[in-house]
Amino acid sequence: MHHEELAPLQRPRYGSIVDDERLSAEEMDERRRQNIAYEYLCHLEEAKRWMEVCLEEELPATTELEEGLRNGVYLAKLAKFFAPNVVSDKKIYDVEQARYKRSGLHFRHTDNTVQWLRAMESIGLPKIFYPETTDVYDRKNIPRMIYCIHALSLYLFKLGLAPQIQDLLGKVDFTEEEISNMRKELEKYGIQMPSFSKIGGILASELSVDEAALHAAVIAINEAIEKGIAEQTIVTLRNPNAMLLNVDEELAQDYQNELFEAKRRKESNARLKVNGAISEEERDVYEELLTQAEIQGNINKINIHIALVQVNEAIDQQDEVALMAGLNRTALSLLEVLPQNSSWYLMQLCNSKEQKMQIAGVPNMLDKSEIQNEVSVANAEAEAHKLRIIAIGQINEAIDQGNPEKTLETLLLPTAKLQDVKPVNARHYQDVLYHAKAQKRKESQDESALLWLDEIQKGINDGNNNIKEAAILAVGTSVINKSLEKGDSQPILMILQSKFGLRVIPECAENYFRNLSEAKNMKAREDSNESPWIKLVMKNMYDYYYNVETEEGTCDAPEGVVPKTSWLTGEEIQSIVGQVTADYNREQLWLANENLIVQLQARARGFLVRKNYQERKAYLQSQEPSAIKIQAFWKGYKQRKSYIDRLKVLQGNVAAIVKIQSWVKMWLAKRSYRKRLQYFKDHNDDIVKIQAFLRANKAREDYRTLIGAENPPLTVLRKFAYLLDQSDLDFQEELEVTRLREEVVTKIRSNQQLEKDLNLMDIKIGLLVKNRITLQDVVLHSKKLNKKSKSQLEEMVMVDKQGIKGLSKERRRKLEAYQHLFYLLQTNPTYLAKLIFQMPQNKSTKFMDTVIFTLYNYASNQREEYLLLKLFKTALGEEINSKVDQIQDIVTGNPTVIKMVVSFNRGARGQNTLRQLLAPVVKEIMEDKSLIINTSPVDVYKSWVNQLEMQTGEASKLPYDVTTEQALTHTEVVNKLESSIQSLRAVTDKVLTTIFSSLNMMPYGMRYIAKVLKSSLHEKFPDATEDELLKIVGNLLYYRYMNPAIVAPDGFDIIDITAGGQIHPDQRRNLGCVAKVLQHAASNKLFEGESEHLSSMNTYLSQTYQKFRIFFQAACDVPEPEEKFNIDEYSDMVTLSKPVIYISIEEIINTHSLLLEHQDAIATEPNDLLNELLEGLGPVPDVESFLGEGAVDPNDPNRASTLNQLAKTEISLSLTSKYELREGEDQDLKSLMIKTKRLIVDVIRTQPGNTLLEILETPATAQQESEHLKLAEKRAILDSKTPEKMKHSQSIFEDGQLPLEQKKRKIQRNLRTLEQAGLVSSATKYQEIINEIAKDIRNQRRYRHHRKAELVKLQQTLNALNSKTTFYEEQINYYNTYIKTCLDNLTRKNSRRSIKVDGKEEVKGSKKLKQTSLKYTAARLHEKGVILEIEDLQTNQFKNVMFDITPGEEVGDFEIKAKFLGVEMEKVQLHFQDLLQMQYEGVAVMKMFDKAKVNVNLLIFLLNKKFYGK
Repeated sequence: MHHEELAPLQRPRYGSIVDDERLSAEEMDERRRQNIAYEYLCHLEEAKRWMEVCLEEELPATTELEEGLRNGVYLAKLAKFFAPNVVSDKKIYDVEQARYKRSGLHFRHTDNTVQWLRAMESIGLPKIFYPETTDVYDRKNIPRMIYCIHALSLYLFKLGLAPQIQDLLGKVDFTEEEISNMRKELEKYGIQMPSFSKIGGILASELSVDEAALHAAVIAINEAIEKGIAEQTIVTLRNPNAMLLNVDEELAQDYQNELFEAKRRKESNARLKVNGAISEEERDVYEELLTQAEIQGNINKINIHIALVQVNEAIDQQDEVALMAGLNRTALSLLEVLPQNSSWYLMQLCNSKEQKMQIAGVPNMLDKSEIQNEVSVANAEAEAHKLRIIAIGQINEAIDQGNPEKTLETLLLPTAKLQDVKPVNARHYQDVLYHAKAQKRKESQDESALLWLDEIQKGINDGNNNIKEAAILAVGTSVINKSLEKGDSQPILMILQSKFGLRVIPECAENYFRNLSEAKNMKAREDSNESPWIKLVMKNMYDYYYNVETEEGTCDAPEGVVPKTSWLTGEEIQSIVGQVTADYNREQLWLANENLIVQLQARARGFLVRKNYQERKAYLQSQEPSAIKIQAFWKGYKQRKSYIDRLKVLQGNVAAIVKIQSWVKMWLAKRSYRKRLQYFKDHNDDIVKIQAFLRANKAREDYRTLIGAENPPLTVLRKFAYLLDQSDLDFQEELEVTRLREEVVTKIRSNQQLEKDLNLMDIKIGLLVKNRITLQDVVLHSKKLNKKSKSQLEEMVMVDKQGIKGLSKERRRKLEAYQHLFYLLQTNPTYLAKLIFQMPQNKSTKFMDTVIFTLYNYASNQREEYLLLKLFKTALGEEINSKVDQIQDIVTGNPTVIKMVVSFNRGARGQNTLRQLLAPVVKEIMEDKSLIINTSPVDVYKSWVNQLEMQTGEASKLPYDVTTEQALTHTEVVNKLESSIQSLRAVTDKVLTTIFSSLNMMPYGMRYIAKVLKSSLHEKFPDATEDELLKIVGNLLYYRYMNPAIVAPDGFDIIDITAGGQIHPDQRRNLGCVAKVLQHAASNKLFEGESEHLSSMNTYLSQTYQKFRIFFQAACDVPEPEEKFNIDEYSDMVTLSKPVIYISIEEIINTHSLLLEHQDAIATEPNDLLNELLEGLGPVPDVESFLGEGAVDPNDPNRASTLNQLAKTEISLSLTSKYELREGEDQDLKSLMIKTKRLIVDVIRTQPGNTLLEILETPATAQQESEHLKLAEKRAILDSKTPEKMKHSQSIFEDGQLPLEQKKRKIQRNLRTLEQAGLVSSATKYQEIINEIAKDIRNQRRYRHHRKAELVKLQQTLNALNSKTTFYEEQINYYNTYIKTCLDNLTRKNSRRSIKVDGKEEVKGSKKLKQTSLKYTAARLHEKGVILEIEDLQTNQFKNVMFDITPGEEVGDFEIKAKFLGVEMEKVQLHFQDLLQMQYEGVAVMKMFDKAKVNVNLLIFLLNKKFYGK
């Protein structure tokens, strides 16, 4: 690093001490102490000047500063400067220092120092710099306090809260006496002077940063500053290791300039220090380089300047939005900037800046402190305005109440700031303000109108003026009345002028007095008890009372006092005086204008003449109707005479007139018709459109009536009855649905078996890779795997031709019996629910995975999904009631039904849903190669150590195996762990967003079972809280259903993995971490104990749980299955096709045997339908009876194996109910209702009528009978084309062929039966059954819609299953290729034996290898670790025991003999594959001969080494 050498003349001068001669050792030591004292004085001066800038007040002199700071007042004020939210003026003791100046220090002054320390702690200054309270108060270590102030200044400068402290070393002078005194004081302290120059480095190390990285980053910044290229400087400033905040790339050049100047200043100050006083070893590199804090401080300085410019520009432009953006900038750190006060800020700052400009005479910017002060003032004004609004509301409320005292109280509120409110005028204020408010409401026509502050102040002023004027008038009235009583006329004129403000005429003085006296004498009466009060009316509406004796005035009527009536009132006095003055003025006016009066009289006479003329004219005009009436009478007479003459002419020519009229009318009619016809021809297209629109509108209206009306009329129903017919398209779609269901179920079962075989193949190849089994076993399993899929179709064809579906009466009866049995099991969930819990856990699981899902065709349509959900619901209720004792048993145990529900919804049926829900976000996580999440401190530690060794090429000195606590002691581990946690949160949020937004994608079955689970648990445990129930729901929906798919997406087909491919461990760990966090969040389980290092995520977990809680509540909000699928227990009677299941012979036999085994438990009643069906079936048949005679050759040596294979053959059963159409008393009313509806539809389609009763009672015509016959023939033809499995029962078909009248009679009989059962009523004309038919029409449309949707869904499911089959086939090809390679390698390399494809050994050279045996003593095997111990035998006797190990005839078989002292004791057959299975299952120790304990792993190693050369 470059350092400039200072010339000798540039050495700093400390005070008056001059270095111009050689000094002795004692003198040098003295000089060193003097230098220390001088440097400390410089630091005191630096602290003093910096505090003065911050506090904006003068501090004591430098030599007195230490004493001045002891009371802590200046320190507390400094704390208020940088932490006003912690320290306020109220918290500073003796803030004006009056107590200190009067009597010195008080123990409470220590509170100020404590406030300072707390403020520093609140902003994060490291505590290593803090002095003790006694260091300040007792002056034990004042340099420590000054050192802390320097550190605080650097820290605040870094935060942008204060200016940078100056470096005054060598720039200030002190007298030798001051330096010596300070040296003595420092010697009294007896402490080591702290290193002020190393504050920056200590501050950086204390802020928990990577010191090496920070140092390197700061050095790079200084070098970039020195180069002067702003682009390079901004790059180094944005280095994360530099830990610089608020770096703005747009200010790069400003940063470069400011930092360059700061670095030059620091270098200049460094040159002024003593040459040679500090050695190169002691010299701090940061004496000439900018520290991180100084860099941050200068960045903040520029940022503050830019922010101030923005604020001032916004003020100049009157831009409120830009002003708020500037005030909220982080660099300014302004306090209490409230968005709602933005307009106040703009107004206040504009005024302040304008005042500042007027004072300075030139435009000037507001600085930070001025802006903060104006913001505070604006906040105060806004708050005062708010309080004033409140006060206005209170005043208006008091005015409305009409209580003068309450009104006065609100008017006197300080917040209202009203002027001249006088309590004595309270009543008048109330009246004036009430009248003003009423007037305002009237003018604005708003009853909620309020008086605002200026209106209230005006009312107060008006009231005061009214009272003042009334008082003056009352005094005048009193004086005049008293003068009149005394007969004194002298004061009358003066009082009238001064008190009444009247313009009086001195010449009329006597007239005034005389008229006033006369008026008063007329009012005078003899009443000695007359009160001294007189009453005045102000503004013609307000009363004022005045006591003429006490000269007291009030607006409140004196109680029990009647005002004087013998005195003249003010109004009367004014009226009398005014009348006298007016009479006098009028008389003088007439005298002065006599000529004008004569002219006026002349004009008046002219006016009277004109008036008479107008009256005459008006009279004539008023008689105009009479004149008109006379004229009309005369005209009428003349007209009637002319009419009579004309009529006589016409009566004489009637025939000619009629003829003329007929011709004219005919011509007009023809013209109108042609015109109308032409109009229609011109608008033919428009007319057709209108007609089509009207017909369509009528049809829509009728359909809306059918859909929405509570009781649709029969006429509307008749129009849409054709919708109930089944078309060819319906049959084709039903056949397609049936075919796809069969194919889907077959594919599902085939894939399940293929998956099991592939898993077994995985294990065998894995063992082969480890050389643990022979290649022959793998080849045999591969052949078996390839043969399965080819033989399945042949077996199914054979069973259909020869087995239970053969053409014989006995087999047909057996087939129908099983169809009835499985229909009963399918539609009555109680039997299967009880059967599940009667079997052991291992059997019930297999039973559920095979028979139950097969019985419901894996819910391949809505009916079967509905029935399967009813089974789940029944079984879940049974399990909760019988096996759940505590609510947590559902979580801690493994409930059978829950496992069954999850297994079903994650299977082939629900796999697509799970894939759609999770695949996008899981792929995104896996494809993010930069994402590495590791929350294990030990793993992170080991990865870090490995990385260090790879970088350095040397073995790390750190231990490799550490505990979690030891790993967390390393900063690098903590940082990496924190980075992983941040990444984990971000990824978890993505998964959460996907899950929460995909609620509608979740299978309805899962949501419904969650709802059932919640309600069942609440019913059994009514005291359980909502949170407890939702946690159980979350355990089902997330932990059991979604969590495994996130952890292992390859195992649940969430993602596509090619044959031989696998997920990278890092990807699996990332998914596992996400799943772990979601699992904890869903159950509201915090990280504790072993996961304490993840406790920083606990708040996140709690927040996420609240989101999960809402999600689980929404998931349970689903309709019942009956509403969802529009299905009930009678829907099978109206469906087009019979339900079909595809089930293997083995499953039929197992189900039959299980039902017989547990018959007493599941069908307890003797007359139960199940008992009747089982009795009809008889004993459980064997496989051969299902297959038929001759299906398997009796002489076949592999007959048993062949039968086992054929038992897995599937057959299809068309399920029907044996008890669907019973006759007699047990007749099903629902079935009768269905038949009746079919008959009614046939009748109303051919015979119209307004009501059903009318149609039934009206005989059909021949034409109607003919139409009905055609309809029946058409239906018979359609029925003949219908597939057998879709045909209706014979009785329904026969009813449909009846004649019309017979159908009507049967309808009437059925209606009477239904009416007796309460299903219909003749009173309503059987409207109930009409409503049911309308419902069937609506449901038929929905069913067709659902069927189309089901076709699409089945096709999608089949495509997914085909894709999965293709994947399995690729896997098989991959395995076959691998096995072939192994065979080829073994053929080439094995010199002793080769292996054929059939698995038999071929001995090379046609010579049989000699089988050699091994002999070991027990002692030798004990040394090798194979033998661990032998019961009842000491170790020293192991040498007497001999073991012979001889290979058997078959590869992998061994015979082991045990001899004791040469006598053969026991022997045992050992299979090598059994040993490998034990090793695979984790069995480490096995017993041989029931006495010897053998190490399995070492025994396998011994056999491999000795017999296989491995």
